Amino acid sequence: MWRTSVNIKPIRNDEDLQAVFRRLEAIFQAEEQTPEADERDVLVTLAEAYENKHYDFGPADPVEAIKFRMEQQGLTARDLEPFIGPSGRVSEVLNRKRRLSLRMVKSLHDGLNIPYESLLAEAH
Repeated sequence: MWRTSVNIKPIRNDEDLQAVFRRLEAIFQAEEQTPEADERDVLVTLAEAYENKHYDFGPADPVEAIKFRMEQQGLTARDLEPFIGPSGRVSEVLNRKRRLSLRMVKSLHDGLNIPYESLLAEAH
């Protein structure tokens, strides 16, 4: 049985989109199989649909977002260890052999200001 205790509405403009991002920051680390995790998943889908319709970002890819930030800030793979983990794990992520965990996504967002929407997107 599917129940919702949240009032989810369409994203109609950039102001709505920013409100969704603020809410996602609040519930991002919700434990799976909870109403907050369900809300997070629905809001990510809504945000992606809005962005795909209104912005031409090209294919979203978490690894490319990380590499872009590394290039912008002159970071090396070693600089990512506080956010991702030991060097082997950093290498696996950058070489697409390991997906980002929610902890890694939160750390990369908080530490390097990489948008959640970039880190949560499906890699292409």
